[in-house]
Amino acid sequence: MGEEQDSKPQDTNTEAKDVNAEPAKPARRKAALLAPDAVTGSDLIAEKVKILPDSPGVYRMFGHDGEVLYVGKARSLKKRVANYAKLTGHSNRIARMIANTHAMEFITTATETDALLLEANLIKRLKPRYNVLMRDDKSFPYILLTGDHDYVQVIKHRGARARKGDYFGPFANAGAVNATLNALQKAFLLRSCSDSVFESRTRPCLLFQIKRCSAPCTGEINAEGYGELVNEARDFLRGRSRKTQKDLVTHMDEAATALDFERAAIYRDRIRALTQVQQHQGINPQTLTEADLFAAYQEGGQTCIQVFFFRAGQNWGNRAYFPRHDRDVEVTEVLDAFLAQFYEDRHPPRLVLLSHDVPGRALLAEALSIIAGRKVAVGLPRRGEKKELVGHAMTNAREALGRRLAESSTQRTLLEGVAEVFGLPETPQRIEVYDNSHISGTKAVGGMVVAGPDGFMKSQYRKFNIKSEIADGDDYAMMREVLTRRFSRLLKDSEPRPDTPETDDPTAPAPDWPDLILIDGGAGQLKVAVDVLTELGIDSVVPVGIAKGPERDAGRERFFMQGRAPFMMEPRNPVLYYLQRLRDEVHRFAIGSHRTRRSMAIGTNPLDEVPGVGPGRKRALLQHFGSARAVSRAGLTDLEAVDGISAALARTIYDFFHGNPDATS
Repeated sequence: MGEEQDSKPQDTNTEAKDVNAEPAKPARRKAALLAPDAVTGSDLIAEKVKILPDSPGVYRMFGHDGEVLYVGKARSLKKRVANYAKLTGHSNRIARMIANTHAMEFITTATETDALLLEANLIKRLKPRYNVLMRDDKSFPYILLTGDHDYVQVIKHRGARARKGDYFGPFANAGAVNATLNALQKAFLLRSCSDSVFESRTRPCLLFQIKRCSAPCTGEINAEGYGELVNEARDFLRGRSRKTQKDLVTHMDEAATALDFERAAIYRDRIRALTQVQQHQGINPQTLTEADLFAAYQEGGQTCIQVFFFRAGQNWGNRAYFPRHDRDVEVTEVLDAFLAQFYEDRHPPRLVLLSHDVPGRALLAEALSIIAGRKVAVGLPRRGEKKELVGHAMTNAREALGRRLAESSTQRTLLEGVAEVFGLPETPQRIEVYDNSHISGTKAVGGMVVAGPDGFMKSQYRKFNIKSEIADGDDYAMMREVLTRRFSRLLKDSEPRPDTPETDDPTAPAPDWPDLILIDGGAGQLKVAVDVLTELGIDSVVPVGIAKGPERDAGRERFFMQGRAPFMMEPRNPVLYYLQRLRDEVHRFAIGSHRTRRSMAIGTNPLDEVPGVGPGRKRALLQHFGSARAVSRAGLTDLEAVDGISAALARTIYDFFHGNPDATS
């Protein structure tokens, strides 16, 4: 934390070797896996044991259709896999897995630590049915002090830590980051504007007027003074807040003694803002500077893992996870599997605290130390403040799981009601809902939201920018394009082509297919959906149209299904309320996506896309011609007359706006 990005070991650092006796075959090829004389189950495993080395590695088990059933690691592949060949002593879950195994693949590694890291990679990518699966829909946000500009910028950051600078976090959610950034601006007056805005400013912006920025863009503060502010902010985010606050108090007293009350008031306001940051963080432990805390609670065959983040001696929030696993998996096994996956793409802190002692604690500490490039301790607190913090996290885990179990019960009941209303053979596990948004056919966007037993699955939402030319907002044509693109892609991703080369990855998981699709519309939209599914040869998905009631009255919706007369539900039916929520959610998502696309188009300046035109030349062109449209209409001679625009660049600009295909290459 607070250091420039460390390079994370990749899979290429693992000395891996395939030890299958047979040539590698794509695991999803049913012909190879379903051979009449193929050995399966414990007999297959016993045959594999004979050729396995006594070395660390990773093994994969495959079902009859090529599905990856399980991914595991081992200090000794031979000894670990031999346990599966035994006929007794297995739990029901393991016995089912062994019976369903039709193929196995192995990779040897240099060390058991390498095997742990590779196992975590494969589990997160392949999502095997019998593994404990961590479900996460987005990365954690960080605060970044950039290092690629003379005047450091403070921003919120997600994703790969590729940009040069100091990263502080993670924070549990974007709200915590935004609140902290807001207070940091008050306390340290660092700029948040982009580099292009910074370069184009000629006078201070509003943030300077309200004392949230020191305005280095216009020279209101020199480089040395701004550097001091950056150092103070960096010290605070590294946990040296007492020193920073003490220095500010000293400066305030000095200014007051010199009768410079205006400067003293500035320091006073910064001290107040700094205090606000410290108080905002919540429970601030005295004995923890940098740590992640994990508490697991299990009940009713489900597990909740609460993760608390402590950085710079402050609580930076928490998040609850509900990993997927079989009901008979012990809580320690769930936590052990969860931890390796959690840090597969995250930078670990110096200390990790656990509520339970997991079997692979020492191995995990070694693996995290490799990822971080420094020592990482994994501990189980027994007394004192750390023990109290674990107890607090455990209480949160228990309460979160209780809420989830109550919600899941209601959700299952609603899905059973949906199956009954629409005559589905089974309770739907995945429902996809579609809608379009546009203004007279312009900037048209299709939206898809997904719901299942756990509620809305926001990581599965998709938007479709309508690519074809749609005349006068033809909703039917838009829906046809969206559904065709969606289900054509599903077919492509879920069925291997006959000409698939042997080198293609055979273990990529098949995409999730919906059991039911809901279309916002009536008989016309339903016919479009039926036609698309028929043309693609899909008969396992049930389409339903939802038409708004007279005068768009909620509660009087009409439902359209193929081979069935339109019907309505009782106004107070809970299933109707649930379907309304689905319809409203896709409507919200589609409109939001459309507004985003429209605002991006409105805010885009064509000059931003011209090769060789940066902020300075863009400003010169706009000052000379008055607008981007005038630039697009200008002749070569007029463009060359602008200060800073050479003859070659004038030709590039002219070609860009007049259709020369080489201009953008």
